[in-house]
Amino acid sequence: MQQGIGVLAAAASAALGGVTIATTRILVAVTDPLTLNILRFATAFAMMLALVLALRIRWPRRQDWPGVLILGILAFVVFSILFAWAMKYTTAARGGLAFSTMPVQTMLIAAVFGVELLSLRKCCGVAIAMAGVATALVTGLGAAPEGAWRGDLIMLAAVTCMSVYIVAARPYIARSDPLGFTAAGMGVGVAGLVLLGLFFGDFESVTRFGPSEWAAFAFVATGGGVAMFILWIFALGRTSPSAAAVSVTANPVTASISGALLLGEPVGANLLIGLIAVVAGIWIATTAPAVRAYRAGASNLRPEPKAAGKGQSELAKTAQDRTR
Repeated sequence: MQQGIGVLAAAASAALGGVTIATTRILVAVTDPLTLNILRFATAFAMMLALVLALRIRWPRRQDWPGVLILGILAFVVFSILFAWAMKYTTAARGGLAFSTMPVQTMLIAAVFGVELLSLRKCCGVAIAMAGVATALVTGLGAAPEGAWRGDLIMLAAVTCMSVYIVAARPYIARSDPLGFTAAGMGVGVAGLVLLGLFFGDFESVTRFGPSEWAAFAFVATGGGVAMFILWIFALGRTSPSAAAVSVTANPVTASISGALLLGEPVGANLLIGLIAVVAGIWIATTAPAVRAYRAGASNLRPEPKAAGKGQSELAKTAQDRTR
């Protein structure tokens, strides 16, 4: 039951993320990625902080704050800037397709961290998904905007950052409230973004926002800034990293639809074929039997010999007496 609720929450988060890709593309045409994310997450953090204080949510433990600091910078500074920067070059559909590699990247990173073991079936699924994405993005370059390949690569790098976050954040989430953990990390991220913005931000660009830009900003700050991250962290607290990441396949679907409706971007057959390959690869990889990895090493996997119980000792002694 908890696993199913976690996957549904992750799917809803991924769907919001797809729309966020298209609305971010609207905004980066007017402002820079750094300024956009300062406004986005400062607004989101203010709303989330009010929610945390009103509900008296538990903050992360003191000993977990170094991890919260690192993960907050990774998710809300590095990932968010790369995400917005990618959308300056590529389309919403292509960005969504690159983003859909998160499940396979998460599996690989989870294997590196020793959280999950890679089987031959998982490796085949990863290979199929990545090959589908590569084929779709390369064959569609002719119809894509100039320099779209830059955006595709930047988005893949952003997804790598988020995949590391997914794997590394789960133990912290288990020890604290998901909402408190998200708010703490977002607060750290906002502080980092503001510090960078003092030197590299373009706050004057906000004066060029029209009604469509303000509408897009309202969505990325609420749906893409509060709801999306709350749902995602909620999901990570109730399911495995790989199971949560599987739901990211909803992302390119909503990204393609939003890009077509809001930006008039075409959706070619190559992108649809790539999406099918991603779904097939993820299905192959995630339907493999789960095998748990233990940090303590292979010795912990071997069952310890059980000591003979009192009844067994007495039976053995009786048998020896009869044979004498």
